Amino acid sequence: MENTGLVVHGQAAPFSTALRSLVNNPQYSDVCFVVGQERQEVFAHRCLLACRCNFFQRLLGPGVPSPVVLSTVPAEAFLAVLEFLYTNRVKLHRYSVLEVLTAAVEYGLEELQELCLEFVVKVLDVGLVCEALQVAVTFGLGPLQERCIAFIEAHSQEALRTRGFLELSATALLPVLRSDKLSVDEAELVQAARTWARVGAAVLEQPVAELAAPVVRELRLALLSPAELSALEEQNRQEPLIPVEQIVEAWKCHTLQRRDATRSAPCRRRRGTLPRDHHRFLDLHFK
Repeated sequence: MENTGLVVHGQAAPFSTALRSLVNNPQYSDVCFVVGQERQEVFAHRCLLACRCNFFQRLLGPGVPSPVVLSTVPAEAFLAVLEFLYTNRVKLHRYSVLEVLTAAVEYGLEELQELCLEFVVKVLDVGLVCEALQVAVTFGLGPLQERCIAFIEAHSQEALRTRGFLELSATALLPVLRSDKLSVDEAELVQAARTWARVGAAVLEQPVAELAAPVVRELRLALLSPAELSALEEQNRQEPLIPVEQIVEAWKCHTLQRRDATRSAPCRRRRGTLPRDHHRFLDLHFK
């Protein structure tokens, strides 16, 4: 008679609890990490990390001394990563999930990345959406980028007033400004772009116009009234933001007042565009 075996399983919960007790536990630890700007010490076990994650397998190869410095990941996010590697589960929080997601992407932890993405979508709100968009653009997370853009389209005025909006890179801001579905008027969008450029220029020590150059082309100046355009032109003389030729192109739309002359200009109405008298001369049918 053939001797066949049977795989049986003990209880998963005590096993997970026991492993979790080893997270950041110096007892029996054989590697120490110094993580984040606060340089917090975190204790771990080489064999467990190496068998669970190729990144750590390479990082903790033979001869690598301890401590290992990981200065770009915050301590709380790193501890969440360790919790997942030790127990295959993790407690996520709205205020830190993007940092955990960033670490998951950088460490090649696809399952943790998917868990973070699902959580972000569930808790996405005005305060989080621009930060999430920046992470999505930075790491090429297309579905998350689409969800963030759709959220900003629906809550444009609120999103434009957040700190996260001011901290967007030009690359992340571009798809926002290209959207026809923003629920905000162009005058407010121009002012938001100016505020964004001022903040970024101060942080990066660049001229405002130089920093704004990649994004201001997406502003649809032809939608502004003549009075608004004149005021913008005067403000632009005092604080250069928009190329002069772009303003000239907008004036042409007002002067010619013929649809065949304005189709090449950025005249499409957005969802939140307020009506103005001259709009009847432009190719403005919103789709």
